[in-house]
Amino acid sequence: MTPTDPALPEPPSEPVRAVGDAWSLTDVITRLRRILRSSVRHEFPWESLPMAQVEILQRLAEEPDLGVSELAARQRLPTNTVSNLIQQMVVSELVSRAPRPGDRRAQNLRLTGTGAELLQSWQNANERRVASALSRLPSHRRTAIEEAIPALSDLATLLETDEETDTAIEADVEKPRAR
Repeated sequence: MTPTDPALPEPPSEPVRAVGDAWSLTDVITRLRRILRSSVRHEFPWESLPMAQVEILQRLAEEPDLGVSELAARQRLPTNTVSNLIQQMVVSELVSRAPRPGDRRAQNLRLTGTGAELLQSWQNANERRVASALSRLPSHRRTAIEEAIPALSDLATLLETDEETDTAIEADVEKPRAR
């Protein structure tokens, strides 16, 4: 680490005690994401739809009319990275740009029909994969997974809210102070 690199946080002196088994949950989520990403590649080769583009399509389906900066903040990516991805997606006709009413410099981003269809195909492929695996589990395991979905959704909301709060705090800390 050089003197200009940001300092890494010190590891805690005591093990972090979480409610439940946070590491196991994190491990399972990571494995599920990796498996789903790789297994769906039979239908969607990496070069035809990179994961970064899938995540942008998902975000724009949930929140149409974001600008590049807003999208970058939501995805926790550098603005120039998102701008480059959006340019590629506009050229591929997956995303469209439209002037933002009241601010001609800003642009709203939306999925095109092609983008929406491709995202739906991606989601359908994942759904087929998960449904197939679920159908092979014993019924008590399927029930346990189904009953856990609302709690997992709440957890995702909390984590996303924490990230938004962290981002706002970081942005406030990084702002130069007026003298």
